[in-house]
This record gives sequence, structure tokens and C-alpha cells, in this order.
Amino acid sequence: LALATAFQAATAQDAYVVGVSAAMTGPVAGGYAPVVEAMKAYIEHVNAKGGINGKPVRIIVQDDQAQPSRAAANAKKLTAQDKVLMLINTSLSSTYAPMVGESKSTGVPLYFAGAVCPKEAYPPADALQFCSTAFGANLDSQAALGFVKAQAKEPVRIGFAAMAIPISRGEIDYAEALSRTLGMTPVEKQISPPPAPDYTPFATKLNDAKPNWVYSWAPWVSQVRTFEAMRRLGWKGKYITWAHLNAEEELARIKDGDFYVLGTNAFMEDNLPLHAEMRAIAHRAKLDYPVSYLTEGFVAGLVLETVLKNTGWPATPQKVLAAMNSLKVDMKGLRGGPLEWTPSNHFRTRQQYRVWRWDPAANKVVRM
Repeated sequence: LALATAFQAATAQDAYVVGVSAAMTGPVAGGYAPVVEAMKAYIEHVNAKGGINGKPVRIIVQDDQAQPSRAAANAKKLTAQDKVLMLINTSLSSTYAPMVGESKSTGVPLYFAGAVCPKEAYPPADALQFCSTAFGANLDSQAALGFVKAQAKEPVRIGFAAMAIPISRGEIDYAEALSRTLGMTPVEKQISPPPAPDYTPFATKLNDAKPNWVYSWAPWVSQVRTFEAMRRLGWKGKYITWAHLNAEEELARIKDGDFYVLGTNAFMEDNLPLHAEMRAIAHRAKLDYPVSYLTEGFVAGLVLETVLKNTGWPATPQKVLAAMNSLKVDMKGLRGGPLEWTPSNHFRTRQQYRVWRWDPAANKVVRM
């Protein structure tokens, strides 16, 4: 037993150790747990090929259930006990503050993977906060409303829907102001709790304002249930929202030609070479999620692999931080180009968007 314990301790010291606090269970887990599981599966694939710089990567995952108090306890445990080289957040924005505080007090870099990118990752970037997640505040609304303006054949009366969490609400406030500068008329804004048991009251207020477009930027449950409630009320307008992990599957389920999703990750219908590899890795790992849910996790895996390769061995949080400050990751087609971080920009230097919808005539998901 003593020998086994000593071996485990030696193994931990002889590996790249990364800590994750994520919403693995709870009401919003469907948008976050697949990211972590896919990232773990990709890193296990890397470990099976010899690891990184000859060392394995050990990922320690703690469930925060999207609760700030749990995220705080997780971050302290991961830095103090597990001595992680990097903290990863994959949860609601309400969990950010305690993890940011722990990162600042310990000097361990904080990487948002699958969690919405905080503005602190944008130029001029916070020294310790980084993000690879597809969606990004302000930029997404600029792209979405730009698409609406280009598509609209008549004056735009636009409604807005958000979840009552800091980043979602802030983004919809920004989008409402932005819409006015684009010649649109904002007619209603509804903020639902995380998550609401019934979205009909929020949908009713939006429907009563008679928008011809609605834009939502929130966790998927809020986005899609608001839309479906509006359709049940007889609303005939167009709805654009963010393409979360399950968007490709959900477009095929909903089958509504006026429901648009905006995103930066390739859909599985693109059939990239990496998609075949993703399917094989997911099969070996016996993941329960559809492969279309896993792209964000594979992006995180590619980023983590590149960061640790560039860190070298032996590794410290300071060396990891240096590697993160000068990073270029080949996305292998999962995005429109490489992901780059610089000392002043921890988001990316270029962001590419696509819009999809269900085409009733073709009976499939199509890229707009």
C-alpha cells in the first residue's frame, strides 16, 4: 500500500496536471459536460500516443453545478491540494468571480473553455484570463445583427431574450443599443431566470410587442424554449440565436425555416478529416453525447495540447502562462482559421462566423 501511494505521488509529479471546474451536473450541464468529456477524451488520445514532451497529461475535474460557492471551493482545492498548472472554467458566468480571484491570488492562469469568453480576454487582456470558446461578447451581436440587417426585406422591429446571468444580460443590453445604430427598432427585451420552469410569460411579452425578428444570446435552454413558446403563441417572425453544442441536432429536431443559428464552429455535415478522428475517439471513449456536441471540447483539447507542448518540461504555472501569451493553434478546419493569442489579446486575433438554418425544401440543415 505504501509503495502504491508513493507511486501515485510520483506519477502526479511526473505529469502535466490541469484542473477543471465545470457544470457537470445540474440544469445547465447539457451545455458544459460534453465539452469536458470531449476534451478529456482527446487528451487521453494524446496520452495513448506518448503524451506531451514524453509526459502524460492529468485532468482533474470538479463539478460546480454552475454554483459560485462550489466553483470557489473547487478552485481552492485544485490550486492548493492538486497544484495544478492551469485552471479551466466550463460553467455559467456566475462562477467566474471566485475562480478569477483564486487565479489572481495564486498566479495560476485561468482558461475559459466552453464557457463564454469574458471581456477580460479581449485586448487589452487581463494577464491571467484566456478563452477559446466559440462565442464572444459584443462580437457575436455585431455579427448577428449584421446578418439581420442584410437579410431583412422590411424595417426591423426586433425583440431580445436573455438569461438572468451577468454575461447574457450584459450582451443583450449591448445588442439593444447596437440595434438602434443599425436603424432597427427595439420593441421588447425579456430576461428569464436560469432556467425558467415555463417560458410562456416571457414569450407572451415578446409576442405582444409584434417583433419581426428576435435575437437571443444565452444558454441553449433559454434560447430555444423562448422560441418554441413564441411559436406556440402563433408568432410568425424570424429568430436568430447562438449555435451552442446541440444546435445542429436541434435544427433538425425543430425543422423551422425561420430559426437561424450563428456560430464559429464547423458543423459535422462539413465532414472534415478531423471529424472522422473525432468520431473514432468518441467511440473509443464511449462518450454518451452525439459527436456534434463535441467540437468545443476538441478545440479545447487542441489548445491544451499546443500550450503544454510549448511549455516544455519541467512545467510551472509561470511557464504555462508564457506559452499561453504567444500561441497559435491549428484548428484543422473546426474554425475558419487558426486560434492565436498574444500578450495583449487572449481571445483571438480573427473571428469567423457562419449562419445555419433548416431548409424545409431540402429537408436538411444548410449553411446560409
